[in-house]
Amino acid sequence: MVYPINLHLFGLEINSHLLFEELGFVLGFRYYLYLRKRQKDLIDSQNRIWIFCGAAFGALVFSRLLGDLENPEQFFNIHTPWIYYYTNKTIIGGLLGGLIGTEIAKYFLKVKTSSGDLLALPLILAIGLGRIGCALAGLGDNTYGSPTSLPWGIDMGDGIIRHPTAIYEILFLFILWIVLITINSHYVLKNGFLFKLFIVSYLIFRFCIEFIKPVYRFGFGLSVLQLACLAGLVYYYKFFLHLPFEAERNEYPVEIKTNTPT
Repeated sequence: MVYPINLHLFGLEINSHLLFEELGFVLGFRYYLYLRKRQKDLIDSQNRIWIFCGAAFGALVFSRLLGDLENPEQFFNIHTPWIYYYTNKTIIGGLLGGLIGTEIAKYFLKVKTSSGDLLALPLILAIGLGRIGCALAGLGDNTYGSPTSLPWGIDMGDGIIRHPTAIYEILFLFILWIVLITINSHYVLKNGFLFKLFIVSYLIFRFCIEFIKPVYRFGFGLSVLQLACLAGLVYYYKFFLHLPFEAERNEYPVEIKTNTPT
């Protein structure tokens, strides 16, 4: 198999990574609109737009900033800093930056209600589609894993059998999506619980999977992204303390239709 694996339509070569990344944005947003129609949004439309703007700005800035800092030695010796800044990005930075931007927007809007529950499932869809593009990109995406002798390892073009970490993440996201839907249909959840469960689960997963990636690590053995994951988990420490009290079992579970809108 030759990487990157791109699509060929009508004589044109389409970059699979870019295609699935854009599909993630489009279908993720469509999924959000679909869920918002079926569930009552506790935030009015005008405030929701401003919150989206804050989240988008925070995600844009921090996804690239954290992506640049993944390799501090390279960052401080780069000769084209603006190009380097623009081309590097990471989902962890996007999620945490979006969270920061959201909280700032809600502070000025005086919105106290949690705004993330409707976004949990759409974010899983968006990230999962993006990771399909990463899996097809091979070494060029810099999301590949460390060498492995496991039978499902993949040679991405350099003759080294590696962990298919993008595929691991796709499988994790699919399982998490099923878990969240199941919990949402069988329990009465407190406002904000679904999003907290999503982001805490994802941060724990990313912290763990970084150990099987060939990334820059500080002398104490952790990478920049792992430190960011830990910071996010510390921010949500109350979630772990209140976890037993966040949900009550629903004696009459509601069937949730999970088909993705087109």
